[in-house]
Amino acid sequence: MRVVFLGPPGSGKGTQATLLARRLNVPAISTGDMLRLAVSQGTPLGVKAASVMAAGRLVPDDVMIGMIRDRIAMPDAREGFVLDGFPRTVEQALALEGMLEGNGRGVSAVLNLSVPEPAVLDRLAGRSAEEGRSDDGRATVLERLRVYHEQTEPLIGFYRQRGLLADVDGVGEVPEISERIDRALEGRARGVA
Repeated sequence: MRVVFLGPPGSGKGTQATLLARRLNVPAISTGDMLRLAVSQGTPLGVKAASVMAAGRLVPDDVMIGMIRDRIAMPDAREGFVLDGFPRTVEQALALEGMLEGNGRGVSAVLNLSVPEPAVLDRLAGRSAEEGRSDDGRATVLERLRVYHEQTEPLIGFYRQRGLLADVDGVGEVPEISERIDRALEGRARGVA
């Protein structure tokens, strides 16, 4: 199974992607984690990404597409994967389709975690205090939300038109949301969106 998570920053994509990947026994692939690791290690990608991320902007498509192409080609992703943080633009979604077409398999489902913006802001403020993430400062968060609405939100319609999207209420306790995700995937398997 090849699952993509969508949702605004702070919607719980990372947490739920990790949990779902464990249940499906496939890798959770988080572009945010990959980029933060590259930044902390000072790799060429990390140096390039650091200033972009600190400003709340998206890392350029060519960098992200290359990074994902390499990652999903690894042996542990052959039977599937759960993507968190990619695609973030329609161009990236089209590139992902192209990558997957070559092996005769496409995206199985796209889960859109719906969380109201005030709840997102509260979650990110808490995460910033707990984890000290530089991309969770208030000004950066507001810019990330603006970029999400402008560049990533169009993916909801893109994947809905392809019959792949399932909207999931992302408010509640982690186990409740996980149950909703499982029900959404079961519904997709039965052909019910």
